[in-house]
Amino acid sequence: MPSLLRIAVLLAATLLAIAALAYLAQRRLLYFPTVSDLAASTGLARARGLEPWLDRAGRFVGWRATPAAWAPDLRAPDARVLVLHGNAGAALDRTYLRDVLRGPGLPLLEVYLLEYPGYGPRPGSPGEDSILAAAVEAIDLLGAEAPVFLVGESLGSAAAARAAAARPGVAGVLLVTPLASVEAVARRHYPFVPSWLVRDAFRADLALPSYGGRGAFLVAGRDEVVFADLGRALFEAYPGPKRLWEEPRATHNTLRFDPLDPRWAEVWAFLRGPR
Repeated sequence: MPSLLRIAVLLAATLLAIAALAYLAQRRLLYFPTVSDLAASTGLARARGLEPWLDRAGRFVGWRATPAAWAPDLRAPDARVLVLHGNAGAALDRTYLRDVLRGPGLPLLEVYLLEYPGYGPRPGSPGEDSILAAAVEAIDLLGAEAPVFLVGESLGSAAAARAAAARPGVAGVLLVTPLASVEAVARRHYPFVPSWLVRDAFRADLALPSYGGRGAFLVAGRDEVVFADLGRALFEAYPGPKRLWEEPRATHNTLRFDPLDPRWAEVWAFLRGPR
């Protein structure tokens, strides 16, 4: 009997050690940042029509479209858009989102690409708390001179949902390949892992109802990463003004980002609301 007890204790200790290791290491499985030097990134950004975006203390927080790129006559923008990217790469990789926001039929939008701590040339470490803090700080930095909209992609959609709940004055949110929560997605990919082990849960499903503003959802019908049915469920549960667009044959990374696609004008006509 004592030997069985020792075996049970050893097994429990082993399982506990595995759980602790999984808890501590999971951020390496969730965040895949591209890290770069600010000077080198700035050269690449300027070639793409972007300039470094700095906070009031002069610290780098992301990229902004240069005025000549979005307003050749330097008139004031109709709105400002904060783009929150997915979990891989860096903000500078998301110029395709900037491009569709400049398509025909859209209002004059001043576009900002937020960089997360630990991504690109921004110092720090990625995590749910640090990403949310960066998003809320960015919303405050954009001010109230023009309406502020959020565009969140994949993991960034959950960050956008949480940031909008924290700042309900946001004019509208567009969630692209929306993530309901890391917990829900983890259950699909790793059904044997208990949900309480998820360190950065990104519960968009809990945060979004606290926002209540206009919500546009763009779902990839064959999304193999965050799953289309979870995105649809997030849409269905949202109590605010909402509209769903779905690209049935698209996978997580094959949505069409064509500035000439009339879908983008439809999305922004909805987000702006009645005029």
